Amino acid sequence: MSLGGKLFIKIFIGFWLVTTAILGSWMLSSQYFDTRPQERMEDRHAGGPGHVGPPQRFVLRTLYRLQHLPDNELQELLAQVHRQHRIDIYLINGEQRDIYARKVPEAALQIAAQLSNDRRRATQSTAGKQFLGHIVYRQPAGMLRAVFVFPKPGGGLLQALGRNLWLRITLAVTISGLICFGLSRLLTNRLKALQSASRRLAQGELDTRIKVRERGGDETDEVARDFNSMAAQLQDRIEAQRRLLGDVSHELRSPLARLRIALALAEDDPKNITSHLQRIEQETERLDALIEQLLATQNAALTLNSHIDLVALLRQLCEDANFEGRAQHKTFVFHTDLEQAVVASSADLLHKSFENILRNALTHTAAATEVQVTLRQNGSHYQIEVADQGPGIPEEELAKIFVEFYRVDTARSRESGGHGLGLSIARRAVLRHGGQIEASNTRRGLLLTVTLPMDAEND
Repeated sequence: MSLGGKLFIKIFIGFWLVTTAILGSWMLSSQYFDTRPQERMEDRHAGGPGHVGPPQRFVLRTLYRLQHLPDNELQELLAQVHRQHRIDIYLINGEQRDIYARKVPEAALQIAAQLSNDRRRATQSTAGKQFLGHIVYRQPAGMLRAVFVFPKPGGGLLQALGRNLWLRITLAVTISGLICFGLSRLLTNRLKALQSASRRLAQGELDTRIKVRERGGDETDEVARDFNSMAAQLQDRIEAQRRLLGDVSHELRSPLARLRIALALAEDDPKNITSHLQRIEQETERLDALIEQLLATQNAALTLNSHIDLVALLRQLCEDANFEGRAQHKTFVFHTDLEQAVVASSADLLHKSFENILRNALTHTAAATEVQVTLRQNGSHYQIEVADQGPGIPEEELAKIFVEFYRVDTARSRESGGHGLGLSIARRAVLRHGGQIEASNTRRGLLLTVTLPMDAEND
């Protein structure tokens, strides 16, 4: 089972680190405050003055070592405790002297004098210092009185934390809360940006995009890139629909205007009504052809109920194009090594598609030039290439020539440039037949490449 992507790992590691930090800090602080010497010896229980709580772990450990370390290590222990904690420990014998002949403060001797078999522990505060006395036994010295002289207790946060458990808990909760807050904001900032961008897009701001790196990142970066791609496609589609609506209105307005003029002339000039009716019929046929082309670009239903031989089809279309281009010395040359190339088709849709492609090449190739039409087999597909010798198309507009009503030269008239539906119809037909159509520029002009799957029954 997959553990998920980078976002899952980020959340998992993040919260794991937070939990580890809390536990680790708690353990370290507990270890620190439990092992460091207690600097205040005042009563900690309800027993009142003279009643002292149990010694800390530091004191217990030190007492144990005082009783069991060999003589050659004992003095090193006393020096180590002084270096690390600034605590002096005196080992006083029955003669009220330190076994290492060190000078013992008077307060320490007083504490030692209070210790006996009946009272094994005593504390006292004098001159800003804390004293703790305890009975220890060493062999062969016997009973000794260990007196701890703690330095003057300081203040500050560490002392407050050492004395107050709830303050430590509050500090740990506060720190963990800040870490979790920052982590949560880090993980949700992109989602907030996505929410805001979605709302702006829904309000009609089609140029809304999210700032995101082009590659890499985690799942939130991928979602942001997908949103930007979706927004760009949506903007293109809506702008294309608006352009389509405007172009359709323009295309329909011209023949309708001519129809109105022809009707007005027929009413004003009954003697020439026949010529006016012919004009009306001509404009009606143009409207019918335009509507038929529009329906052909939008019709989604397609049944491959027939077969067509691409060799015969392209050869015939090239002959027709040669006939039309004879006046301008435009020639179509067909090349193929195949005797037959049968593909599944729907009625004459492929016929219309290739006719539109060749007619587009005929329109844009220069006078006295050749248009090369090539058919070859490429694996399980047939590949048809139509290369003209025209001006070509700007690279950034290659994909747009298959959009309804699109023209590279927007100033070109509808009469000379057509309706801009031919390549759109061809593209839809090829896609519905399971093929692909692409446009590219060559050194001489434009190259249209069509790929169609071979008919399985005629392989």
